[in-house]
Amino acid sequence: GVGMGMTAPVSITAFPAEDGSFQQKVKVSLRIPSQFQANPPCPTDESIKIEEREGMTIYSTQFGGYAKEADYVSYAAKLKAALGNDAAYRKDFYLCNGYDPPMKPYGRRNEVWFVKE
Repeated sequence: GVGMGMTAPVSITAFPAEDGSFQQKVKVSLRIPSQFQANPPCPTDESIKIEEREGMTIYSTQFGGYAKEADYVSYAAKLKAALGNDAAYRKDFYLCNGYDPPMKPYGRRNEVWFVKE
């Protein structure tokens, strides 16, 4: 019964298939606002889980526009190429982040994150 409003970023955990596209399984994560973090309201929908995300070091790339799956896949491939073979990061998933409300037409910010091992 508590409204928290929109938070940023909206983070989608993508599990890449062999061809680089998203598998059917994705996880959408929203940041709980600061005032609720010590004692978050309990979800009424059983499919919603509260998880604590540990601190992490990431490799990141940023791009603009209305991001679609193809954009995230493309920028993940570019980030992978830029990192080369020497960087150690999780290969089984990456994070796709959007920072803007749907109605913002210009100056949109999106990021792809690889989690450093």
